Amino acid sequence: MPRFQGNRRGGSLRTPVDEKMTRFLSICLAGAAGTGLRYVIALWSTRRFGPEFPYGTVVVNLAGCFLIAAVIEVATLKAWPETLRLVLTVGFLGGFTTYSSFNQETIRMASSGAAGAALLNVLMTLAGGLAAGWLGVTVSRGLLPR
Repeated sequence: MPRFQGNRRGGSLRTPVDEKMTRFLSICLAGAAGTGLRYVIALWSTRRFGPEFPYGTVVVNLAGCFLIAAVIEVATLKAWPETLRLVLTVGFLGGFTTYSSFNQETIRMASSGAAGAALLNVLMTLAGGLAAGWLGVTVSRGLLPR
């Protein structure tokens, strides 16, 4: 039987399922906000610098790397609630850029003495990403009529 949480003055009763759903929806909403901001930055940078180089992507990836590292550091030092940390990192920054997650995971592995795993993560992500992109183009061209 689930435990209900609330106060004795008639406050709302919340089940553990409610809390998990609230966390889930908060992460989704933050992800949408991060995605929207990434799009706005891409539009701005294309108008400002032209479409020849993906300046917006570079800005977003570098900002995301900085922000995820800073948020996790502050969240750890200040003992932020897990939901807040997840909303900002998995949600907002996950929607803003997945590169920030890759960066943080690689730094975590290297910092914990798993330099080989960190290097493998870098190589697999770069080579695997390029190979997957090439495969996606090749398969798409093969499936679509010309």
